[in-house]
Amino acid sequence: MRHFVLLVLSVLILGSCSLRGITVSENITFMEEGFLGKLPEKQLNIFYPRKSNELLPVLVFVHGGSWRSGSKERYGFLGRRMARREIVTVIIDYPLSPDFKIHSMGLAVAKALDWVSGNIADYGGDPDRIVVSGHSAGGHLASLVAVRDVYFDSLGVESPVAGAALIDAAGLDMYHYLREKNDAPGTSHLRTFTDDPEVWKATSPIYFLHEDMPPMIFLMGGKTYESILEGTDRFMEVYRRFDPEPDFRIQKNKRHVPMIVQFLYTPGRAFRWVRDFVKNTR
Repeated sequence: MRHFVLLVLSVLILGSCSLRGITVSENITFMEEGFLGKLPEKQLNIFYPRKSNELLPVLVFVHGGSWRSGSKERYGFLGRRMARREIVTVIIDYPLSPDFKIHSMGLAVAKALDWVSGNIADYGGDPDRIVVSGHSAGGHLASLVAVRDVYFDSLGVESPVAGAALIDAAGLDMYHYLREKNDAPGTSHLRTFTDDPEVWKATSPIYFLHEDMPPMIFLMGGKTYESILEGTDRFMEVYRRFDPEPDFRIQKNKRHVPMIVQFLYTPGRAFRWVRDFVKNTR
């Protein structure tokens, strides 16, 4: 019986994780120390198939962690699984709070995307098919650079974002959230977003939606944090003015952390949704 269980588990593992060979290139610097006079050195990891006859779509993932924690090393499972499904995947790091504020994070994500645009063909990726994605705080940053060109403008480059995949994204309307919470200056999320309401609004994607936005897919857990439920509801109300039938998927029984942990399971529906969105984005 024990051997049968092990056999079943082996089949499930192999079924969820293709045998396609991949290569991982780690700790590639995309931003040098002192960039723009203040930003720290930051690196990224790239996961890509060993053999491909054509340039493949690209997924650039921004990790979560309340803008103050997290690292690219925790998300190798996502990179490997996407690469085995012929999606070149890039996992990035970015400056964290409290040492750095939200605008610095936006600049770093834009810098990473610009680096990917200029270099990803060397790893088999198509620079014209770059989808930016993120979970939680990473979803906020992904949506911010997807709808606002200001960070790319600051770098003197054009946005390469062809689409965005947001996974239980936080902070879609930080202006409303921080006003309602009335946090004391210098505490909680204000360490990231500063004490200035103009910064809150400038970094809330909801206020910058427009007709020429790249296509997006939205995944949200039905049992996620109340702030995400409320913020996403407000965001989608405005988003539907531009796209009356958005690609919006609610997973009713999922909480916040399981929304990203589920990507460990390749046959899962969330994995398929994002995979298919990336492959179909042009």
